[in-house]
Amino acid sequence: MPTTPADGPSTPPAPAAPSLIATLPGRAYTDPELFRREQELIFERLWFCAVRGADLARPGAFRTVRVGRESVLITRNRAGALRAFLNICRHRGAQLCTEESGAVRRNLQCPYHAWTYDLDGRLVAAPNLQQMPDLDRTGRGLVAVPVREWLGYAWVCLADEPPSFEDTVIGAAVERLGDVAAIDRYRTETLALGRRIRYDVRANWKLLVENFMECYHCATIHPELTDVLPEFAEGFAAQYYVGHGAEFAAEARGFTVDGSAGFGRLPGIDDGQDRRYYAVTVRPQVFVNLVPDHVILHRMFPLAADRTVVECDWLYLPEVVASGADTGKSVELFHRVNTQDFDACERTQPAMDSRAYRDGGVLVPSEHHIGAFHAWVAACVREGAPGA
Repeated sequence: MPTTPADGPSTPPAPAAPSLIATLPGRAYTDPELFRREQELIFERLWFCAVRGADLARPGAFRTVRVGRESVLITRNRAGALRAFLNICRHRGAQLCTEESGAVRRNLQCPYHAWTYDLDGRLVAAPNLQQMPDLDRTGRGLVAVPVREWLGYAWVCLADEPPSFEDTVIGAAVERLGDVAAIDRYRTETLALGRRIRYDVRANWKLLVENFMECYHCATIHPELTDVLPEFAEGFAAQYYVGHGAEFAAEARGFTVDGSAGFGRLPGIDDGQDRRYYAVTVRPQVFVNLVPDHVILHRMFPLAADRTVVECDWLYLPEVVASGADTGKSVELFHRVNTQDFDACERTQPAMDSRAYRDGGVLVPSEHHIGAFHAWVAACVREGAPGA
């Protein structure tokens, strides 16, 4: 029975037998053809967290994002609503916006032949357009991509029939925390960006997901984290239980690199969530970290079988950011965790091609929940993404 964060269990459930279960084989992390299938059957069929809404602050602001094998253009129309399109001109297929981010005044124009589209994707101008009266300006407009907003981010989906956002995205928070209110209380959509760090990790995206989901490694490589969250030194991750949040050490005053005080409790946080850390994985590419005074959100962008770019945002109350308060100690804690984790993933990636890992490795009891992730990936590649 799911529990709320305040009611979470204090001890792990008994491990299932057998004590060791098999992982995916090594080729699952190195095979370019398998990665192509993951792009097609996972990243191009499920909701993908693309960009923070506040990064597109005004009409005409845009950002291009790699989703699977496609370049997706996200912008705001004249009314301020988010719009997303495949970043392809409908004339001869040239890439419409070649920069990662920017802004236009009114229209998006292809740099090749000057076909021009408004911010709702409709074709509005082209050389000699008046000589083509039969041209359907709407039908030849940009290919639209469904977009939703949640947690202050724009999520896009390339599937012809997108799966339920409520089931596959918001449902991940319910599955992890016990109810959606447990994440809604942080009001992430109202927070301001305090810091963003981009990491270019030479490792397969699945290694990053596996690493984030478990804490068997925490005592080995995360001394700063286990100082603040001592139960992580026992090897059981927060995601091992429904509704559980790791409790701060008695001497820790905040979620900072030295345990010093942070910035007070976010207004919506209840007593049961105070002095606790929660982690949520939203498959396939988002990690959400919740602490009393800020939220840390990772977005993964898998670019190759052995390369994954990660954008990590630290989000605070707007008044904290506007005041110029020093957020360095809270940023530094998870920046060290990220660096330690990504270094571990990069150390693991070369071994995925070794004969020693041809049949894969094993999961110990505290990692058994990763087996469910492996089963999900295998099912997606075999059958297509569930619900898509």
